This record gives sequence, structure tokens and C-alpha cells, in this order.
Amino acid sequence: MKNVLPKKEVPRLRVETTNGMQWDLRDQKPENFTLVVFYRGLHCPVCKSYLQELNEKTEEFREKGVNIICISANNQSLAEKTVKEWDVDKLTIGFNFATEDARKWDLYVSEGINDNEPEVFFEPGLFLIKPDNTLYAASIQTMPFARPKFDELLKAIDFVLEKEYPARGEA
Repeated sequence: MKNVLPKKEVPRLRVETTNGMQWDLRDQKPENFTLVVFYRGLHCPVCKSYLQELNEKTEEFREKGVNIICISANNQSLAEKTVKEWDVDKLTIGFNFATEDARKWDLYVSEGINDNEPEVFFEPGLFLIKPDNTLYAASIQTMPFARPKFDELLKAIDFVLEKEYPARGEA
């Protein structure tokens, strides 16, 4: 049974961030959406390039009324290292997201396969959340590859807003 369904309220989402603030989805007041990007962590080179690309597009998302947060299970030290080493200064980076909370978001959980990976971490997920905290769209991966492209997502948001296209997949 899925926990996260289109047109339904998403699970509670609160995380500490590298800017020293607690971020709470329920406190967000986006014009159109909150984009939640769950990423594997500092050990993942695919995550690095993905978040760097998103960092370059933050203004385009902001212009479309979209707030952004990126979250991993990394501890505070690793999350701060991510900001410093990955050039993602325009992104809000959340950390210490627990495995049990990741499961509430239907994220896949992996065990590390080498010394570079944490013992346990979650795989990527991307969620567009409406201002009323209901799910509009989701993309959940079992691997670090084949993630949604941000340029395509930006075009999709234009289409969705222009056509007042409803969330799908709730049946």
C-alpha cells in the first residue's frame, strides 16, 4: 500500500537545514508548488551533478512560484560539506532525514555496498507538492540513475499552470 498518493495530503516533513533553520513543509506558502528533492547523500556523484543543475535553475523555478528543498539522510557535518564542495549555495539543504520517515514517503532504502556508501540510505525521489500539502506529482527511483530532467519539469509546470491540469494517478 502506498503512503503518498496524488491529491492526498503528504506525510509530515520537517528537517533541520544547513542554514541553521528548521524547515517544515506545512509552513511553506509557495505560489504554486514546493519541489522536494530527496537525494542519496554526499557519497553520490550523480546526486552532485543533479543538485548542481538544480542550483543553476533555482531562479527559473522561483519565477514559476516553486519553492525548493533538497533532503538527505546525511548528518549535519556531511550536509555542510555538501554545500561547501558541491556548489549548491542557492539550495536549501535538509539533513538527518530518518529511514522510517523516508519509508513514509515511499522512498526505496538501500544498504551500502562499499566503504564510500553509508550503511543505510534512501534512493532519490522528486515530489511536487501543492500549497495545501497534497501531492501533485512524484518520481521515485530505486537507483541513482534516470531522474526527471529539470528543463522538462519546468516546461511541464508551465503546461500544468496554463491548462489547470489536474494531478493524476490517484485511482
